[in-house]
Amino acid sequence: MAGRGRYCYKDVLPFTALVAVECTNVGVNVLFKAATEKGLSYYAFIAYSFAFSTLFLLLPLPFVFRWSRGLPPLNLSLIFAIFLLGVIGLVAQLCGYRGLQYTSPTLASALSNLIPAFTFVLAIIFRMEKVVWGSSGTRAKIMGSLVSILGALVVVLYKGPIVLSTSSTQPSLTVDSPMASTSQMNWIVGGSLLAIEFLLVPIWYIIQTKIMKQYPAEFIVVFLYNLSGTLISAPVCLLLEANLSAWKINPDITLIAIIYSGFFCTGLSSLVHTWGLHLKGPMYISIFKPLSIAIAAALSVIFLGDALYFGTVVGAVILSFGFYAVVWGKAKEEELSEDLDIRPPSSSTNPLLQSYKVKDNEEITYNDS
Repeated sequence: MAGRGRYCYKDVLPFTALVAVECTNVGVNVLFKAATEKGLSYYAFIAYSFAFSTLFLLLPLPFVFRWSRGLPPLNLSLIFAIFLLGVIGLVAQLCGYRGLQYTSPTLASALSNLIPAFTFVLAIIFRMEKVVWGSSGTRAKIMGSLVSILGALVVVLYKGPIVLSTSSTQPSLTVDSPMASTSQMNWIVGGSLLAIEFLLVPIWYIIQTKIMKQYPAEFIVVFLYNLSGTLISAPVCLLLEANLSAWKINPDITLIAIIYSGFFCTGLSSLVHTWGLHLKGPMYISIFKPLSIAIAAALSVIFLGDALYFGTVVGAVILSFGFYAVVWGKAKEEELSEDLDIRPPSSSTNPLLQSYKVKDNEEITYNDS
C-alpha cells in the first residue's frame, strides 16, 4: 500500500495536475484574446491578474505558516531570488500577452514547444543536465532542441493558406496587399515576442528549482512571487498605460478573464509548476506543452473564430517531433542512470586467485601455474 501511495504521489498526481494546468492555461489565452477585443488594456490585465492571485493565496497563508514551522529562515539571497522571479514573470507576461494580441492562442501553444529545448540548453549551462556525447540520449536531446527551433521558425515566418476557419467568407488578400503585409508583420512580431516569453519561462523554471532546494515550501514561495509581481507590475503597468479609463473593469468577459487568470494561471498554475519542479525537475514540467496545441486550436476556432493556418500546422508537427526527441533522450538517460544504480559493483579480485586466511603467522603462497 505504501508503494502504491508513493507511486500515486510521485507519478499519477503530477501527471494529472500538469495536464489540467495546460488546459486552464489555454483557457486563459482564449479569454484574454476575447477580453482585449472588448477593449481591455493588456497592461491592466497583467497587473490585476497578479493582484487577484496574491489575494487568493493570502487567505490560506496563516494556516500554511502554522504547518510549516520547521522551515529554514528566509535570507536576503532567497528574497532577492524570489523578487527576480517576479521580474522575469512580469516581463514574460508582457511579451506573451502582447504576442497574443498580434497572433492567436494556437500560435502561442505551438511555440510553447520551444520550452523543452530552451530548458535543456539552460539546464546544461547551469549543470542540471549531464552531457555525454557518446550517449544516444544526449544526441536525441540536442537534435530535438534544434528541430524544435526549426519548427518555431516555420510557425513564425510562414503563415500559408487557411486550413480551417468558422468564418463563411474569407477576404481575398494578395501578397502585395498592404493589409496582407501588415498582417504578416504582426504575425512575425507577435511570434518573436512569444518566443521571448518561452525563453524566459525556462529561466523561471531553473531559478525556481534552485530556490526550492534551499526553501522547500511551494505555497510560501509562490505567494512571495505573486506579491513581488504585484508590487512590480502596478507601477510599471500604470506608467505604460497612463489612460485611467483603460483600467476600468466592466462586468463582462473582462472581469471573467481577470478572475480566471488570477486564480488559475498566475496562482494555481504557478503553484502546480513549483510543486512539480520540486518533485520532478524542470525537464518533466516542460514535456506537457504539445497537449496545448490541439486544445488551443479547437477553442480558438470555436470561440474566437480564428483561422488555422497551414504554416501553424506544419510548424507544430515539426515542433512536436523535436519535443518528443528531447523527451525520448531524457527517458533514455534516466533509464541508463537507473541501470547503473541497481547494477552490483564489479569485483576487482583476480578470479585465478583464491581467498585465504593466515593462521598462526603461517605464510601461504600460491602457485598459479
